Amino acid sequence: MKKVMYFSLMAIVAVTFSACGAPADNKPANTVNANAAKPVAAAPTADTLLALDKQANEAYFKGDSKFFEGFLGDKFVMYDQGQRTDKATAVKMIGGVKCDIKEGWKLEDPQVAKIDADTYVLSYKGTFDGTCTMDGKTEKQPSPIRAATVLVRNGDKWQAAFHGENLIIDPKNPPKAPPAPPKPADKKDDKAATDAKPAAPASDPITDAMMAAERSAWEAWKNKDAKKIEDLTAKEITFVNIFGTYFANKADVLKDWTGATCDVTSFTLTDGVGTAISPTVGILTLTGSVNGTCGGKDISGQKIYGTSVYVKDGDAWKWAFGFNSPS
Repeated sequence: MKKVMYFSLMAIVAVTFSACGAPADNKPANTVNANAAKPVAAAPTADTLLALDKQANEAYFKGDSKFFEGFLGDKFVMYDQGQRTDKATAVKMIGGVKCDIKEGWKLEDPQVAKIDADTYVLSYKGTFDGTCTMDGKTEKQPSPIRAATVLVRNGDKWQAAFHGENLIIDPKNPPKAPPAPPKPADKKDDKAATDAKPAAPASDPITDAMMAAERSAWEAWKNKDAKKIEDLTAKEITFVNIFGTYFANKADVLKDWTGATCDVTSFTLTDGVGTAISPTVGILTLTGSVNGTCGGKDISGQKIYGTSVYVKDGDAWKWAFGFNSPS
């Protein structure tokens, strides 16, 4: 089972001051109050944010949907197996969860990365022993996992904008993929139905801008172009890959993306949906498909369900954090 947790739109008020003429003696107008610098809010500690996620885990195990009504922001999103989940769906689903988790479960190795002054990413390792039941189906709680939560400051509290979890596995010895479902029989008389395609979604400026940035980043990754990756990303970046490995800084991400582990010849990106969580921070969910090899194994057709957090740098969206889940 993959736990559903976790963002809220931070209201930012822009105040513009204009002067309609100067005093006769050319002395500047009294603007002490108007120009006073806005106090910089203190950065959260790893322990503070980890305590919030611990509360969220406890509430999830109990099926306490009321907790998540306040903890999840209005624009919360989660992307699991190609399914994008919003706040209302997540809260409803959590209300139907019942877990039996043994005492001694742990959240440890907390890491905090700054996106901007009011947006942070918490990542940690979770270890559990027990089961959870949802929709009448009981499954063992995956463990150990690497989780990540994007948290946004809303007044004096933090709310979740995204949450994801990946099982921590050895890249050299990944679990066997489940068998592919059988393909339906090809029926020529169904051609009309096959040719009928749903209308393409209307163009969205935020989604279009972030998808363009995402394609450029993937192209730079495919080409192992460290200089291009450097230009396309924020000053500090972090990343969780499909194996549950956490990369805590830009140097480590660059080393991983430009290393010899993967040799990708082509990729496609689809199903992109972008959400602005503030005027300068956005979250993009998408599905990627690659052709090539990783670790000497053919990964052609492998789907990757990605969530990327972008931050505005002038007029450009810069990649700041990514969470990739396997298919």
